[in-house]
Amino acid sequence: MKILIKMQRKEADELPPQVPISWVEISSSVSRQYQFEPDGKLSVKMVDDSRPVAQRMVESFLNKFFPSGYPYSVNEGYLRYTQFRALQHFTSAALSVLSTQSLLFAAGLRPTPAQATAVSWILKDGMQHVGKLICSNLGARMDSEPKRWRILADVLYDLGTGLEVMSPLCPHLFLEVAGLGNFAKGMAVVAARATRLPIYSSFAKEGNLSDLFAKGEAISTLFNVLGLGAGIHLASNICSSMQGKLIRGSFPILKILNTLQLVVAPLLSIIHVYSVCEEMRATPVNTLNPQRTAMIVAEFVKTGKISSPADLRYQEDLVFPERLIEDAGNVKVGRSLHEVVSPSKLRQFKETFHEEKFLLNRGSRWTDMILEHDATGEDALRGWMVAAYASDMERLAREPSTNISQEAYEKMNSVFSPFLAELQAKGWHTDRFLDGTGSRFVF
Repeated sequence: MKILIKMQRKEADELPPQVPISWVEISSSVSRQYQFEPDGKLSVKMVDDSRPVAQRMVESFLNKFFPSGYPYSVNEGYLRYTQFRALQHFTSAALSVLSTQSLLFAAGLRPTPAQATAVSWILKDGMQHVGKLICSNLGARMDSEPKRWRILADVLYDLGTGLEVMSPLCPHLFLEVAGLGNFAKGMAVVAARATRLPIYSSFAKEGNLSDLFAKGEAISTLFNVLGLGAGIHLASNICSSMQGKLIRGSFPILKILNTLQLVVAPLLSIIHVYSVCEEMRATPVNTLNPQRTAMIVAEFVKTGKISSPADLRYQEDLVFPERLIEDAGNVKVGRSLHEVVSPSKLRQFKETFHEEKFLLNRGSRWTDMILEHDATGEDALRGWMVAAYASDMERLAREPSTNISQEAYEKMNSVFSPFLAELQAKGWHTDRFLDGTGSRFVF
């Protein structure tokens, strides 16, 4: 990089004039002039650009649809996430056009792509709002498992769309089928929007969450438009095929539907769900929930190592995150206090770890952990490590011991400080523990 700086000479015995300071930077065949204005603002002007046209187009695309400073301003996995997000929105938009066309046909209207827009605005009200209201009560669960709920949102959306595509098979039940379809899509909309922020937050690296959000929505909008175009093209072909066959009178409704629409729609749906699954697998969520906490503790107890969010993301179970992990002590968190501890033993359990904000009740199949209402991620980690060490000691012991819990607690205390420091250095946020709607207690 060459830097040319121009400054005016000072005249003798004169105050330095208030002139702008400017310089030219030449990098990668691009010359830019930088200038500090008298008010302190920095202005940038391109002087010369000798790059090939293709390279300039690529950089222009990146500037419009990727955060400033990409790839250094985002966490690992953002490109893969964006690629499958684009594919997801493309297939979703194309599928929505086909489903609306089917609803028109089921309603007895001659389907044309132009009618899809007006009818979709009408049908998304009513039952869709009911679905939104019901799903809005599940926000805490979505904070705990944003990946799982994001996938579920798209499955619900495709289920609703599938009902709309199938509606011509039962035109006499048009209102019921369309209403149920929009009910599912309403729940999907709320779940998708509610999980958007924690997913974007996991990629933010330099306090650039707003930039990430804006560029992510730009990508979504672009590929939604492209998907709508592809869907209208498909619908137009189906439309002309249907009209021609209806005029000739040689094919009943079922055969018309089975020829193309019932093949294209499931294919788009499969690509859509696959894309969102790959998006979520690429997302390095760095907050602590029961599954991620158990995986971190299990790895540390077994190997002494700690994985970063980027390393752990592909190991997460996105479908059944509640599974118990044996190496982490088979801990189950979130059950009500009265279900876990009888009133007569409550004080005894509390006095076992009287300075801690968790209770542990070790059973034959799993260990219940109950947190106080203001417990943080660090408190959850401490309790989980005690349970994991106790389980490990019990498995290796020749004879049962009544002091296993206390020995496990002492071992946890001896390693917790360096463990926590390394965990935070890896990028994990330990200030909160997201246990969804799990029960907590207050003495």
